Order: sequence, then C-alpha cells, then structure tokens
Amino acid sequence: LQHEDDAVSYVRRIAQARLDLVAAELRQSGDNSNEDLSGELQRVLSQHLTGPPSASRAPRADDDHLANDARAVQLDQLCAEHGFNRLSSGEELTQAELTSLTNVLTNFEREISTDRRERFEQIDALGAELVRRFRDGEVHVDEFLDSENN
Repeated sequence: LQHEDDAVSYVRRIAQARLDLVAAELRQSGDNSNEDLSGELQRVLSQHLTGPPSASRAPRADDDHLANDARAVQLDQLCAEHGFNRLSSGEELTQAELTSLTNVLTNFEREISTDRRERFEQIDALGAELVRRFRDGEVHVDEFLDSENN
C-alpha cells in the first residue's frame, strides 16, 4: 500500500506542478508580457516537487522509479498529446491550446486526487478494523507479530 500511495502522491505532485506552469504561461501570455518564467518555475518546482517544509513526505532519492508508474506514463502521454512538451521546450501555445491543456491537467489531477483519497479511506478502514480486533481480543499482539515474521 505504501508504494501505491507513494506513486499516486508523486504523480499528483507532478500534475500540479505542470498545471501551475501552464497557469503561469496563461497569465504571461494574457498580459502580453515578456517576463522570464524562471522565477515562477523555481516556485513551482520547490512547492510541488520538494514540498513545503510541512509536507508529510518529501520525495526520496529512490523515487526515480515512480516515473515509470502507469499513472505517470499516462500523465506524460496526456501532456504530449496536448502540447505541454512543446511548451516546456520553449514554443508558445495559443490561448486555446493553453486552456485545453489546463482542462486536461485539471481533470487528470482530480482523478488522481480522488484515487488518493479513496486509498486513504481504505487504509483508515483497515487500521480501524485492526484496532477493533486488538481491543476486542480477537487478535493478540504476539500472534500478530508472529504472523508478520512468517
């Protein structure tokens, strides 16, 4: 379960970061500004990829394998199909393309967030059931630890 949660959380952070970058590009193109997005890029990367100081789990060095998760691959495919790769290589997208990309990323992020929330609900239910079994004497700590070691 932890690996699945790590993968879902990782993909969600990547989707949010990409969504923020597209939103910054929309703001910039709407202002007809030639401001460099490097400051915005730094903020997005520090916020989503490393997480704020209060983040419950910052990425670890071994998170590289998470980029191969099916959800990460799906995100990459959606981004490629809707122009994010062109944007990240410095090309300009039209307002319509940026809006479409925003909608696609928003929907994907919502799906991932729903998946993540459902996983937490399952974990909470399993934890509550385990507590109930210990409390009601259905399972004893020694038996539980012995079954974990075998």
